Amino acid sequence: QVQLVESGGGLVQAGGSLRLSCAASGRTFSSYAVGWFRQDPGKERDFVSAISWSGGSTYYADSVKGRFTISRDNAKNTVYLQMNSLKPEDTAVYYCAADRSYYGPRTEYSYWGQGTQVTVSS
Repeated sequence: QVQLVESGGGLVQAGGSLRLSCAASGRTFSSYAVGWFRQDPGKERDFVSAISWSGGSTYYADSVKGRFTISRDNAKNTVYLQMNSLKPEDTAVYYCAADRSYYGPRTEYSYWGQGTQVTVSS
């Protein structure tokens, strides 16, 4: 089992940057693929990005491709989401999720964090 804690959210102007972190408990973090999702109130949770167990493969939603970069440091049990050129439509609660078996854009991950708010002002 793994517990996930997101951090790094906040308020930023359009065009700015934020780096989100997803810190995991446990000693086998490299056994988990990790995804980032975001959700507006009353809407479905949307896929943002994912990274494979070793970090050798990454996957992005079209809406963030070229602006966001996902990475992981298994020694620190942390996955990062660097978000550049932020737009007001990026405003949402961002969640990280982890799973031993699943890697992809669906919400099939077994473990989820509590979320961190990102607000982009115009």
